[in-house]
Amino acid sequence: MRNLVVIKSSKYGVTIHLDPQAPYKEMLEEIETKFKDGSRFFDGSTVAITFEGRVLTKAQEREIIDIISSSADIHITCIIDNNMQTEKKYRDIVSESLDDLDRQHDGRFYRGTLKKKQVLEAETSVIIIGDVEAGAVVISKGNVIVLGTIRGTVHAGAAGRREAFISALAIRSRRLKIGEKGIPQRVVAEYEDFMSPSPKIAKLDGTSIYIDSLVN
Repeated sequence: MRNLVVIKSSKYGVTIHLDPQAPYKEMLEEIETKFKDGSRFFDGSTVAITFEGRVLTKAQEREIIDIISSSADIHITCIIDNNMQTEKKYRDIVSESLDDLDRQHDGRFYRGTLKKKQVLEAETSVIIIGDVEAGAVVISKGNVIVLGTIRGTVHAGAAGRREAFISALAIRSRRLKIGEKGIPQRVVAEYEDFMSPSPKIAKLDGTSIYIDSLVN
């Protein structure tokens, strides 16, 4: 088999490298074969997916995700932006937070989407591979990193840690809190600028929470 598709695991999901010159149909066939052959290794895993090496349309991404889902017992929560600048910045944040978890030995790594009325509490930083849906609550004494979309309530630095941050592939919630501070009215008034589906980071600056794009 030609090596048109290379699958690599990482600390935060699965990266799929696609040959940019390969015929699309052949590439799909190889994706299906490789995930079927490796299905026993996934065993119901919940992961984030990153595509690299080839620019895909949204329709092509959906087609590939459908093939993967039907070929292996794997739950895909989100696709990390294949823009390399965005991807690198987001991976740096995730890696830094994972290092923090390793040092403290009592952090949380949660796989799966938090649904309405679910509450997740953590003593240190928490990384969520999935979404935080409307009505769900996350409370962490450290940072909160979401490999998905935040629509619910997220409180980072819950013990008063003002340097904590909240980051997600998309933030579509006004219910954010860092330390003892929530989003003030003047930030909420400008909040529509931050509702686009691209990686964001929320930090406390003085008495206000500011939400910035991870892409310059």
